[in-house]
Amino acid sequence: METRYLVSYKIGCMSFFIVDVEADGPTPADYSMVCFGAVRFDEELGTTFYGKVRPISERFVPEALAVSGFSREEHLKFDDPKAVMESFERWLGENSKGQPVFVSDNLAFDWQFVNYYFHHFLGKNPFGFSGRRIGDLYAGLMKDAYKATEWKKYRVTRHTHNPVDDARGNAEALRKFREFGLKI
Repeated sequence: METRYLVSYKIGCMSFFIVDVEADGPTPADYSMVCFGAVRFDEELGTTFYGKVRPISERFVPEALAVSGFSREEHLKFDDPKAVMESFERWLGENSKGQPVFVSDNLAFDWQFVNYYFHHFLGKNPFGFSGRRIGDLYAGLMKDAYKATEWKKYRVTRHTHNPVDDARGNAEALRKFREFGLKI
């Protein structure tokens, strides 16, 4: 019985982090992450991380960069990506109980940048090799794959393209999912 408890505890011991990325193009390496934010999923949603990273590529899509609210000149003055990713890794370690879990609105986009930057600059990704998409969690909860975008109505914080605001709004929606029965 004690062994079962320990195994169950270890499997269930994880912390969820809602992450949002702004980038100056569609793919890492060819383009650059501009900034990103993370919110630890808990009752307060007050434990946050914000990183601004200077470009790793000469290429950028002006319209994509404009979404972030920064100019190319401002972006060029942002922090060293390696230092920011080291800081993010430390923050995750300090704010995680067990394995950190990456959760995002647009997992295919946000994950690729964070994963690439972690592997490129640190040689590893503390999130491991997978993440969770909020829309899929909601669609499963509603038992209807066609409801994958309806969850956004549960955001409280306005979607501003500031990645911490956007991650917080997404976390607020996740908190609402618990009221519908999602164990998280």
